[in-house]
Amino acid sequence: MSSIAPPPLQLPPERTAQTLARLATALGPRGVLTAPADMAGYLVEPRGLFPGIAPAVLRPASTQEVSICLAACAEAGLPVVPQGGNTGLVGGQVAFGAIILSLDRMDKVRALDPIDLTLTLEAGVTLHAARAAAEAAGCLFPLSIASEGTCRIGGNLATNAGGTAVLRYGNMRELTLGLEVVLADGRVWNGLSRLRKDNTGYDLRDLFIGSEGTLGIITAAVLRLFPRPRHRTTVLAGVRDPYAVLSLMRRMRAVAGDALTGFEMIPDFGLELVLRHMPGHRRPLAGRHAFYALGELTSTRAADDLAALAEGVLAEAFEADEIEDAVIATSEAQADALWRLREDLSDAQKSEGGSIKHDVSVPVSKVADFVVEASRLCEAQMPGVRVCAFGHVGDGNIHFNLSQPLGMDKAAFLATWETFNRLVHDYVASLGGSISAEHGIGWLKREELARYKDPVALDLMARLKASLDPEGLLNPGKVLPGAP
Repeated sequence: MSSIAPPPLQLPPERTAQTLARLATALGPRGVLTAPADMAGYLVEPRGLFPGIAPAVLRPASTQEVSICLAACAEAGLPVVPQGGNTGLVGGQVAFGAIILSLDRMDKVRALDPIDLTLTLEAGVTLHAARAAAEAAGCLFPLSIASEGTCRIGGNLATNAGGTAVLRYGNMRELTLGLEVVLADGRVWNGLSRLRKDNTGYDLRDLFIGSEGTLGIITAAVLRLFPRPRHRTTVLAGVRDPYAVLSLMRRMRAVAGDALTGFEMIPDFGLELVLRHMPGHRRPLAGRHAFYALGELTSTRAADDLAALAEGVLAEAFEADEIEDAVIATSEAQADALWRLREDLSDAQKSEGGSIKHDVSVPVSKVADFVVEASRLCEAQMPGVRVCAFGHVGDGNIHFNLSQPLGMDKAAFLATWETFNRLVHDYVASLGGSISAEHGIGWLKREELARYKDPVALDLMARLKASLDPEGLLNPGKVLPGAP
């Protein structure tokens, strides 16, 4: 694991100063930041693992200005790190001496078509603003993640973000029709298509989604919208183990079909952290349970009675001894309160000291096996380590986090990250899973990628990088193992 920041790049001072002076003229006074106080917010990532270092932050306000920036940096041989909302968790947005290019000023909604069910917007629009624009038009943009108030669409695309509704709607890749991308040399690819069908050559869109800014900088996108649901029913069930969580999901999906929009798992340890550290929460069930299943049903059909459907499924699950207790939200406020238990879990962990995090996916049928066995392996390795396994059961994506044992030194615990990576990631690989489900590779996991990725796939990735960014100036050192 690349848990230690690399030595910062040493950029040629005179050439860098000349290029920044040219760009300050082209972008205006708000377009180039060089004062430490102005740049501070762009240099600190959420986990505090890596301190960022940059000679400047570029803040273009249009695609043309992004093109000017990349063309000038390419001419001068200066590396650039694209940055959206700076919410990434694997260091993909951190600059280690390179120039930062922030998309935060590119925040315009360009078009919304309720007939095409498309939303065209710039990469700096926050996820919250995108969802609000869709809602104002009577539509739904379904991507939902805890950081939606600060994360930006460009970053969501660059990491192929998932969230809580993947079970029904898919990742960002499935939610995107077209892209606009500025290449390393400053050229602009206009792929802002609203077409559902287009077989005219290679699918360049999917090449850039999930590439973490290493192949080009996404400046705008056409996103898919959906009819806004008329009904929503949220349920929370207490169960004895992850196998019961999986059984309940299977039972609910068999009855609800596509109406089952999301299905999450929360461990008792995680729920207790939220109740202990996050204000405004109440215990949702009378007693404590080893695990909790959080499910959501939605429908656009006026006649659908989702609450009755949920009651029937839960009654059958009680009879089958799959659940121990359950509650169905009777209002939007209650539903929101149940979801906040899940959304606040990551922040609640911060109050318990060091946390070693794994964002992994396994086949849905193997989720329970993974949680049980990976927990056993980690607890055997370090008695007292506190496992917090939660996440998106419906698509097999589990956030397998480890909180330090009570009383242990935080630094000493975090120093064991690589040991736990071997245990967790080796087991994930044995199940046919992935070491990165929705957070990306960035800097943190690039060495892990070399260990687990198919060698032919790695070679193809390196060839694509060399073709689109031959000088290695876009987000250097990220994703690809061994990249400078």
